[in-house]
Amino acid sequence: MPGIYDFTAQSLAGEDVPLQRFEGQVLLIVNTASACGFTPQYRGLQALQQELGPRGFSVLGFPCNQFGAQEPGDAKQIEQFCETKYDVTFPMFAKIDVNGSGAHPLYQYLRQEKSGLLGSSIKWNFTKFLVDRSGKVVARHAPTTTPEGIRKEIEALL
Repeated sequence: MPGIYDFTAQSLAGEDVPLQRFEGQVLLIVNTASACGFTPQYRGLQALQQELGPRGFSVLGFPCNQFGAQEPGDAKQIEQFCETKYDVTFPMFAKIDVNGSGAHPLYQYLRQEKSGLLGSSIKWNFTKFLVDRSGKVVARHAPTTTPEGIRKEIEALL
């Protein structure tokens, strides 16, 4: 059975990024969108990245357009939005699907490892998966859970 580090995802720049690159780190994997009511969470995600990154933590952002078409832009537009509006420095990946037959294999795995309250499918943008240093998916948080709301949980894994 594959583990989190067996997956590869494409960066916004089009580079294949093996998740093995993040081995040994605590990860917060989030499906993002630029035009969502939860989009301001980018601010909290970036704050976590800045404050906890030096201790072995990283946010991984995966833009997704499956919910209300709230991520309509191409890679360049997404990158520009994240940099200019929220000063995002954490890794952002190419736009993916998180549900359905075309879902990225990483998200198929994440959904299988941690089901939500209403089943395994992702319900909306900014669903968060917390992964410990060994690559185990330890928690899944709803879009309404703020990045600040999981800070203590992240720090306990660091």
